[in-house]
Amino acid sequence: MVACQDAEKTEQVKQQRIAEEERQQIEVPAYFTADSATKLGNHLDSIFTQLHKRSGFNGTVLVTKYDQVLYKGAFGYSDFSRKDTLTTQTAFQLASVSKQFTAMAIMMLKEKGKLAYDDSVQQHLPDFPYHGITIRQLLTHRSGLGNYTYFSDELWPDRNKPITNQDVLQLMSTYQPPVYFHPDSHFNYSNTGYMVLASIVAKASGMPYATFLQKRIFGPLKMKNTFTYSKNVATLTGKVATGHTGGRRKRSPDYLDTVLGDKGIYSTVEDLYKWDQALYTGKLVKQETLEEAFIGSRKKKRDEDYGFGWRIKTVTSGDTIVYHGGLWHGYATYLLRNPKDHSALIVLSNVPNGSFRHLKEIQKFLYPEQPKMVANFRKQSKAAGNQL
Repeated sequence: MVACQDAEKTEQVKQQRIAEEERQQIEVPAYFTADSATKLGNHLDSIFTQLHKRSGFNGTVLVTKYDQVLYKGAFGYSDFSRKDTLTTQTAFQLASVSKQFTAMAIMMLKEKGKLAYDDSVQQHLPDFPYHGITIRQLLTHRSGLGNYTYFSDELWPDRNKPITNQDVLQLMSTYQPPVYFHPDSHFNYSNTGYMVLASIVAKASGMPYATFLQKRIFGPLKMKNTFTYSKNVATLTGKVATGHTGGRRKRSPDYLDTVLGDKGIYSTVEDLYKWDQALYTGKLVKQETLEEAFIGSRKKKRDEDYGFGWRIKTVTSGDTIVYHGGLWHGYATYLLRNPKDHSALIVLSNVPNGSFRHLKEIQKFLYPEQPKMVANFRKQSKAAGNQL
């Protein structure tokens, strides 16, 4: 047994070394110097400081460009009643930003031959009552399934008792809540689909969804402050932020928090930077496998599309970015990646008070309109320290 574990560890180290060697490289332009990066970081500090003072932003942030951390900061409290100060190592409930990890788990199992994107759900969950739905349709929100957060409110008998993925699947099997539409006929954002995907991960891998994430993603990437929700989270203090309402009243978890896949992961901006950087390597999946996650799935042309756990859109600079936001029980989250310049914008908050509406302004600052991008970058860097 020990020998098998040692062999597995040796193989993991070997694969990680190969992945690093295959890391996607990017050319850093001449205008992006250490000095300009520092000035840009100072300007970002000014932006978020003002966002904290004027709009009540309470949370943590990390911004990168060309694989370098330009800025990271923490503003406000993890718990207002205790006045615990936030740090960039404080974990937040990621809400729907969790979906990209569920999608990654599916991609990893696909590479291992444990499933195929066009498998029916019944190939992995035989008792699933809705036919004609594939894994691909779950990934891209084209399943038509009803929202479990709605029908569970009606069908779950005791809201003081936590509900699990298996419980939700049982409710679906017993009561067969109506679907919104036939599979693959429309796009409709579906938390239920990602709950089902997490259940497929568990079945196909032979281990609980949370265990798979820990062993195959969080552990190998050294995301030491990243974990899935459990009943113990509600009692943790210190490095775990408490969710609040917009009025800064504490928001307690409820019976739906134990459903995983669409939400339920806690992480920090520093750990999410490790995640972002790992996606430029083959540590988790091959690049050709990952690239499919960033291909749009909507039949009609839209300003925004959806891949596997990622939203896709073009910003003012002309670059195509991938991103996801989240909102759940007192948490608001946002993770944006721009593969063209290996940049990222990661923002986590435990007070959803509308301050995230300013993220569009920050996007325009980071990705100014072409062809003035270089000139604007220099101008903005020079203006670093000025307040908005």
